[in-house]
Amino acid sequence: MFATIKQIFSPRNKDLRKRILFTLFVLLIFKVGTAITVPGTSSITKDLGFLELWNAMSGGALESFSIFALGVGPYINASIITQLLQMDIIPYFSDLKNQGATGRRKINEITRYLGIAIAFVQGYVFSFTIYGQTGGAMEYLRIAIILTAGTSFLLWLGDQVTQKGVGNGISLMIMAGIVANMPNMFISVFKNFVHFSTWQSTLVGLLIYLVFILLYIFIIVGVIFIDKAERRLPLQYANRTTSAYGGEQTYIPIRLNSAGVMPVIFASVLISIPATVANFVKNTGFTNFVNNYLTYTKPVGFILYVLLIFAFAYFYTFMQINPKELSTNLKNNGGYIPGIKPGKSTENYISKVLNRLTIVGALFLVVLAAIPILCTLIPNMPKNVTIGGTGLLIVVGVALETYNQIENILVSRNYSRSYR
Repeated sequence: MFATIKQIFSPRNKDLRKRILFTLFVLLIFKVGTAITVPGTSSITKDLGFLELWNAMSGGALESFSIFALGVGPYINASIITQLLQMDIIPYFSDLKNQGATGRRKINEITRYLGIAIAFVQGYVFSFTIYGQTGGAMEYLRIAIILTAGTSFLLWLGDQVTQKGVGNGISLMIMAGIVANMPNMFISVFKNFVHFSTWQSTLVGLLIYLVFILLYIFIIVGVIFIDKAERRLPLQYANRTTSAYGGEQTYIPIRLNSAGVMPVIFASVLISIPATVANFVKNTGFTNFVNNYLTYTKPVGFILYVLLIFAFAYFYTFMQINPKELSTNLKNNGGYIPGIKPGKSTENYISKVLNRLTIVGALFLVVLAAIPILCTLIPNMPKNVTIGGTGLLIVVGVALETYNQIENILVSRNYSRSYR
């Protein structure tokens, strides 16, 4: 890692440094925007409940009711919808998926337009947070348009980072929002447990706080372990020998958790939808139902959250790796897995491996996501610890993906120079 950082500051990688600085500048714009309140409104002083997760992902923008209050949440919702539609639900989307790069560009365009439409609906819903039932139609419309414009601007900034910076722009904004809120979580835990009344209480509080920090270090190590672990399927080619590759064995690397932290992001956003609806309808019975059964700090909500992580882990993994396409490409190129017949047998074998790996990867993901939630059972533990735990999974996952991209850029450049 240190060697990679050293290479970034090499004179030969000046353009890479510019891309990193551009990314940091965009994230700075995002942070400044979270502090700009929607004109004519004020910060939300009441308890946000389960919307705390949304608030954390938007960098506190929802609580301050800033122009970026919706964050990139509408885009994530739109991504879930379009990816579901590609699973042979609507033939048009299935055809786009099979059209390669052209189809992906069209799907991305549709996702952005759908995300903006969802942002307008959610902006209209959140306008009731400020005015309740007393505001006029034009006030609701004005706030909805401002919040929609804020989300549209964030999507544009995300595209600029993806094209001109490093990493995935949308994911980096989610990460930046969570990182901005994490110091508050650690400070609140310290204040709740460390009391300087007597030396005994101070010592006990410091020990509990140390265990809390070690727990978060364990989560970081766990995420890194899941990200790096992989199963390698050996390959052979009918018209080639191992010596053709300089004595190196070729293989298909399949990660233990091919979906990364996307299942956690999708599950978190999806389970927050009932809370958004409850905030809109202002029905006491429905609000109590959501708070008692559809928040992941309650048993039913926790089980639902776990099931959603499992479902999205499988869904996203098979979206990333299509066993049928992979086996077809191998067969067309004369490749095969030793001991497995090309064609349908290879497809079934890859599906079997993916199923087993996804079960283990999803279990690890559930355990790491559940630890901070279970920590709230400890007396005096702040509620935002659960938000911080889920956020930490997202932060570490996105940071690793960004680092891997930077490392791949440096490796490819060094490889190119060695053959000049």
